[in-house]
Amino acid sequence: MNSINRRSVLLAGLGAAGAGALAACSGGSGSGGGNALVNPSGSAVAATEKKRKGTGRRHKLTLTAAPAMIDLGGGVMPKTWAFDGRTPGKEVRLSVGDTLVAELSNQLPNKTTTSIHWHGITLRNDMDGVPPATQTAVRAGSTFTYRFIADAPGTYFFHPHVGVQLDRGLYAPLIVEDPKETLDYDDEWVVLLDDWVDGVTGTPDEVFAELKRGMGGMGMGESAGPSSGSSGMEGHDMGDMGGMDMDGDSVSPSASASSGGMSMRFMLMGAESDLLGGDAGDVKYPHHLINGRVAADPDVYTARPGSKVRLRIINAGGDTAYRVALGDHRMTVTHTDGFPVQHREVDALLVGMGERYDVLVTLGDGVFPLVALAEGKNANGLALVRTGSGRAPKATVRPKELDGMIMSASELRAAADVRLEAAKTDVTHQIKLTGGMDKYNWAINGTPFDMNDPDANPILIEEGQRVRLDFVNDTDMWHPMHLHGHTYQLGEAGPRKDTSIVLPKKGLSVFFDADNPGQWMLHCHNAYHGEAGMMANVAYRA
Repeated sequence: MNSINRRSVLLAGLGAAGAGALAACSGGSGSGGGNALVNPSGSAVAATEKKRKGTGRRHKLTLTAAPAMIDLGGGVMPKTWAFDGRTPGKEVRLSVGDTLVAELSNQLPNKTTTSIHWHGITLRNDMDGVPPATQTAVRAGSTFTYRFIADAPGTYFFHPHVGVQLDRGLYAPLIVEDPKETLDYDDEWVVLLDDWVDGVTGTPDEVFAELKRGMGGMGMGESAGPSSGSSGMEGHDMGDMGGMDMDGDSVSPSASASSGGMSMRFMLMGAESDLLGGDAGDVKYPHHLINGRVAADPDVYTARPGSKVRLRIINAGGDTAYRVALGDHRMTVTHTDGFPVQHREVDALLVGMGERYDVLVTLGDGVFPLVALAEGKNANGLALVRTGSGRAPKATVRPKELDGMIMSASELRAAADVRLEAAKTDVTHQIKLTGGMDKYNWAINGTPFDMNDPDANPILIEEGQRVRLDFVNDTDMWHPMHLHGHTYQLGEAGPRKDTSIVLPKKGLSVFFDADNPGQWMLHCHNAYHGEAGMMANVAYRA
């Protein structure tokens, strides 16, 4: 099968899981009127926490969020915000059943509040780190201690859940090891992907300020000839931008184009991907990082030839999906979002923001590029695997594996021991993804989430229910949809995940058991879409 046909199959597969049953959906989210919701610190949350099996071991640490000048390699030294002066932050590693006791010390400037969300961890609701829904934001100069049992093994990470702080340097990997691990391998390598703007061409807040003005006021008239294969991006394919850089390379603030008096420092035009169903992203990033290093000065992993290595791949980016491949190697996918899958051998992986994949690789002899292609953006991140002599490849290297068999989550199947037991669905909610670039009015079911009133318009569920969510993407852009506090299953036998790509004009049905009371965010993990309003509160009735 050639790569074009393979991509067509993938495109269909990404949106196919469960989509056939969308017509049978019940009505959308419930209304908050008269419905008492479980309190994030209430008795139901405490009762569930008591049921978690713990080892009694405590893993204590302090995380200081503060301004820092960091070294991304290649002479790139931006000022950003980071945990303890480094990006990524120091890896946190513990075992299943251990209690994490993490004190957040907020030393950010200008009275900036913050929090920590433990992405993918099924934990007690009041430790989820989502102000104002589950806690009060941590004020500058103050501390807050997160304390919870990590009761499921896997590859996770943590980041703030305030504004667009996700797109700064405040993130780090969190690995929960399984003492009963059955995988056989020699070593591990955590591979953390990120798109970087902060302190180079601007700040994430400046990016968001530009994006949320939308494109409707540009007064640009008809597109001057969209490229073939355009997905009808409601003006996102803008044709001749009067000299604007269209190829995804960085621009300096002084070189920004403008139209109708609107600055275009950060908005990326013409980013197209067949794998993502058209428009690949909104933001022009000057750098794409692997483990905090630019492609021109990459991170290097050293091992012996023949070593079997477990790669834990995490996409911590704000607006970029990555196509990941290791030159001259195939990868065996073993887990996604912390949960085991039936093993599949692939050439490359498509990883949306917030997704994680574990793969096994048996290393050859030489120097090999690990490439994270910024999907649709004509740029990439790079790291190197060195097991012997050889010259390092160029920063722009493109291994043939990137155009080979490309795997997405919809093509995987859950391992038998983590597959949900067959059960009658008790409640179905349609989750319609709405909005667009024209007004930058991203929302769920047409209603943007209101941080000042997080209890409004909840998606109501009850403890003990089997819940079905039918995602219906009514927009012209893909969205990686993340559910806090739970893992859901794609369709009847797909993988267990907490973050999944929903393609434009496609649907995706997922199932989960309502076994973790509280109020849990469901949102697009594009940092800017979520902040604009594509978020909802999946709330348990009291």
